[in-house]
Amino acid sequence: MLAGVSTSFWAGWVAVITAVSVLGLLWFTISVYFGRDSAGAHGPDEVWDETLTEGTAPAPLWWFWFIVALLAASVVYLMLYPGLGAHRGVLEWTQGGQIAESRARFDANFGPERERLLQTSITDLQLDTAALRTGWHIYNNHCSACHGPEARGQAKLFPNLSNDRWQWGGSERDITQTITVGRLAVMPPWQAALGDDGVAAVAEYVRAIASGNAPTDGRGAEIYRTNCIACHQPDGAGLAALGAPPLNDAEWLYGASLDDIRATIALGRSGQMPAFGERLDPTQIKLLAAWLISGAEPMRGQ
Repeated sequence: MLAGVSTSFWAGWVAVITAVSVLGLLWFTISVYFGRDSAGAHGPDEVWDETLTEGTAPAPLWWFWFIVALLAASVVYLMLYPGLGAHRGVLEWTQGGQIAESRARFDANFGPERERLLQTSITDLQLDTAALRTGWHIYNNHCSACHGPEARGQAKLFPNLSNDRWQWGGSERDITQTITVGRLAVMPPWQAALGDDGVAAVAEYVRAIASGNAPTDGRGAEIYRTNCIACHQPDGAGLAALGAPPLNDAEWLYGASLDDIRATIALGRSGQMPAFGERLDPTQIKLLAAWLISGAEPMRGQ
């Protein structure tokens, strides 16, 4: 009830301000041209700033009629369109209605083709150059700012999308879910639990896993078996269901140097992939997924 009263009050307040402004401008214009003292407020010999003098000639009369015409056009506009508070105008035009009409025209023109693309398999879309080009344009508009214009990742924060190493899984279902609902990294910090020596030891061990020369014993191996294998698996293969990346390859999102690995273990990672389910519709997401699965090759000049 309070919200309704508040809305009605402000709608009425806007209507009053608008009406008073129009009437006030009309009164002011008439008073300037037809209610002025012919001698003016100052004598004709009054001088300002050495060279400016007061004149007695009024402004051209066409200015008056021009202002009146503009006021008349404003009144007609306020009658036809929203502008007087809650008054919707004779035409009952709204921005939301305009968007709905545009959407209806878009669906009528492109709906069948979009539905066809949505029902087409990813395999067939990968053979459709026009569909892949559309997916590439969607990537450029929504993804390239983070993942780079070549989809190769950047800044040791955003992953490379041009290979088959997908942290959350590289199937059509996994990629579609990643785009639609987003992802949140869950790598916890281990500095407090392991200390500097423990972080350094497990960092060395993880780096050895990547090179294929991991020792079977030692402090690093012990810490890894105790704290890391639940997510990253005993052989470092990772677990896509949890977003735990493989550690047994050369793909390092946050950097492959020993310092980078130590920082990841000590401080954890909290990277976030935003959800695009409200920005992109299912057809756009499918076309984007098809382009990514096909290798994410830019399609300039094709």
